Amino acid sequence: MSTATESVAFDTPEREERADTFGMWIFIGSEAMLFGAVLLVFFMARLDHGEAFAAASKHLSLPLGTLNTAVLLTSSFAMALAHFCSAAGRWRAAAWSLAATGLLGVVFLIIKGIEYAKEFAEGIAPVLGAPFTYAGPDPTHAQFFFGLYFAMTGLHALHLICGTVAVAALLALWRHTSPASRIRRVQALGLYWHFVDIVWVFLFPALYLIDRTVGA
Repeated sequence: MSTATESVAFDTPEREERADTFGMWIFIGSEAMLFGAVLLVFFMARLDHGEAFAAASKHLSLPLGTLNTAVLLTSSFAMALAHFCSAAGRWRAAAWSLAATGLLGVVFLIIKGIEYAKEFAEGIAPVLGAPFTYAGPDPTHAQFFFGLYFAMTGLHALHLICGTVAVAALLALWRHTSPASRIRRVQALGLYWHFVDIVWVFLFPALYLIDRTVGA
């Protein structure tokens, strides 16, 4: 295994790996605060308008949301497998696991796109100037719910797109990357990917499940 570093700023691969990991944790921390702030706004609004949020939540597709949850959790397993295989020097298996991770990310985005199209067709997507024709109770606060829903899931989808592009870039450079760099990059990307998955684990029950119990 090569012991060369990619930057003159580091004298050993170990220091370079620690710096990469620390930098990724700093980035994840900042993104966690972003999502945390949005979730705080959502839950504060839910306290004031619980019944309206519950009624609006029932218009979301629980089957599609559940399917996407399964897809994303499976992608996390594939990413963990890529890290395990790269650490063991099983490069072909690691590359295939990364490819599976990226493919599952694309599947998630396609399903989300289908769900968005369904919501636009039903007139419950108050974004991009689309008409809002919600016929349920308290349409004003229901519109606020759907606005938060699109903001939260759209922000998550943007992060997933970035992760998928990063996976594709890593695979494109796979043959031209040293073994030590492969391990380091898979580890850093894995931290980011798992973070995006964990965010969805919070978004899914908050948007699709919790409010359905109110006024049921």
